[in-house]
Amino acid sequence: MSTIIHRANDRGHANHGWLKANHSFSFGQWYDPDKIQFGALRVLNDDIVAPSTGFGRHPHDNMEIITIPLSGSLSHEDSMGNGSTISVGEVQVMSAGTGIFHTEKNASQSEEVCLFQVWIIPNKRNHEPRYDQIKFEFKANSLTQVVSPESDDEGTWIHQNAWIHLAQIDKNNSITYSKKDQKNGVYIMIIEGEVNILDEKLEKRDAIGILDENETVIYANQSVQLLIIEVPMINV
Repeated sequence: MSTIIHRANDRGHANHGWLKANHSFSFGQWYDPDKIQFGALRVLNDDIVAPSTGFGRHPHDNMEIITIPLSGSLSHEDSMGNGSTISVGEVQVMSAGTGIFHTEKNASQSEEVCLFQVWIIPNKRNHEPRYDQIKFEFKANSLTQVVSPESDDEGTWIHQNAWIHLAQIDKNNSITYSKKDQKNGVYIMIIEGEVNILDEKLEKRDAIGILDENETVIYANQSVQLLIIEVPMINV
């Protein structure tokens, strides 16, 4: 199979009161044997966190964790001594490596924060933990690279042969995504709007995994925002 379609309504769901979460891949108490991972992409969570609440101090190791706020702001503290607030237009990377502890909380007392959290399996275990946070600007009808494998490339970087792009496309326009590594796969999440990709109509929070295409044309039926994740197709 060269493509995999994940519809928004087929994601896992958890409602903890303070946290409403949708899981593209098996996470926590939600398990789907057909949705364990897409290559090195292990987690894509779509979280809404209530005001003045959040995730208390907890550990991570051997995972590349990327956080992308969609609305609101998130405060962060970790055992490496980092403390910051991440907002819309920023991307945070935390390479957990040999192990870290951190907290994540809604920085607002009145507004929800909505975010994507992406976990990518690293290229090897027990890297030294690191933290980074960058700002970016959308460019209309083009790709904005926010994560790559190279520290001197656009955006920030992780310990994996993977790339993350964000895109805004105006209605009746298109862009073409060209893979950086022909052996990789590409997972595209529709943040907002409606697109046509490989003769599939995809709407808000639908996703498509593409295995065999080196170039993928994305046509916007409506004005859209996209998350594009290119990863090695490893099995674990």
